[in-house]
Amino acid sequence: MSAIQPSILTWARRTAGLSIEDAALALGFTDTRGRSGVQRLEALERGEDEPARGVLLKMAKVYRRPLLVFYLAEPPKIGDRGQDFRTLPERKRFNPELDALVRDIKARQGLIRSMLEDDNAEPVEIVNSVTIDLPAPTLAARMAGQLNFSLAAYRAAKSADEAFSYLRETIEASGVFVLLLGNLGSHHTNIPLEVFRGFALADRIAPMIVINDQDAKAAWPFTALHELAHLWLGHTGISAEDGENRIERYCNDVAGEFLLPGLDVGSLAPVQKQSVNALSDHVERLARTLHVSRSMVAYRLYRTGSIDKTTWATLSQRFRDEYLRFRQREAAKSRNAEGGPDYYVVRRHRVGQTLLRLVRRSLDDGTISYTKAGTVLGVKPRNVEPLLSLRGTR
Repeated sequence: MSAIQPSILTWARRTAGLSIEDAALALGFTDTRGRSGVQRLEALERGEDEPARGVLLKMAKVYRRPLLVFYLAEPPKIGDRGQDFRTLPERKRFNPELDALVRDIKARQGLIRSMLEDDNAEPVEIVNSVTIDLPAPTLAARMAGQLNFSLAAYRAAKSADEAFSYLRETIEASGVFVLLLGNLGSHHTNIPLEVFRGFALADRIAPMIVINDQDAKAAWPFTALHELAHLWLGHTGISAEDGENRIERYCNDVAGEFLLPGLDVGSLAPVQKQSVNALSDHVERLARTLHVSRSMVAYRLYRTGSIDKTTWATLSQRFRDEYLRFRQREAAKSRNAEGGPDYYVVRRHRVGQTLLRLVRRSLDDGTISYTKAGTVLGVKPRNVEPLLSLRGTR
């Protein structure tokens, strides 16, 4: 009897989103001894053949699973994603990269919680402190007060990057970690925005917000606040671009009221009789001035009655198409350019100063190993110290 359970092989392939034909091709299975590559894989999944270690190593890479998982007695249960706030068609809901990212986030969060418990951290009181019955403007005002957030300071920032950094600092000061993660470590595993835009983990000790950094930087503040609203509601779960879900619409409204209050938008946007082209230019100017995304401005104009739903949908699609073209141009430039952004600068930005300082303290106290620190920070153990040694960690 094989030491590897055939059901594990089938489970790993299917949860990677691969047909047996695609998997056989990706694994490099060729026709041998009168059998096709597909037949070879089918024999392994039926338990008729036992996979050699080299085959298992290939499977681990192609299916994006740790090697140890192939030695389990039975397939593990799908990781708990919390609530799914997306209303995507069933065929689009499953994404192997997203599933792997959620597992990674949960693993990091568990270690972060342990470090905070060692620090005798107090519970974060905002988590699960309100219900959806609270009007969105009221929650937005309450959140701003709790964060000691100044809209004037946010808008006075010199750039969208600086504005987001200010917002992130205020959120993290409240005890919530904000991470920027949109893939599994390489651009080959980028997760589309329609699959995942943000993730909230409503833990009372280590609440966490994850933003898909494949999105435009100008959109990050809206996502951060949307997910923060989920935390106040006590929700753990995944959000995408979809705003039809009642809870998603509520969290969108909270985020919009936070950065673009209704009266503010009304006074800044006399837009009812403008053409779509003129309106698009108007929205772009507003977005650049206020350090928010064009999509957010368009959404607020719609929700405050300044434009109708059809116009909002037209603008949203235009902005999305323009951003995708921009991403393609930037990707082409990156492929042709020498060098690139500094490895450690990028990773520091992804995890944020608050988490870096926590890991530094825990290492200095001897409460975690470099292996665990690497897991939390998303780097190899040997890269932990160089990452933490940069200015600003201590």
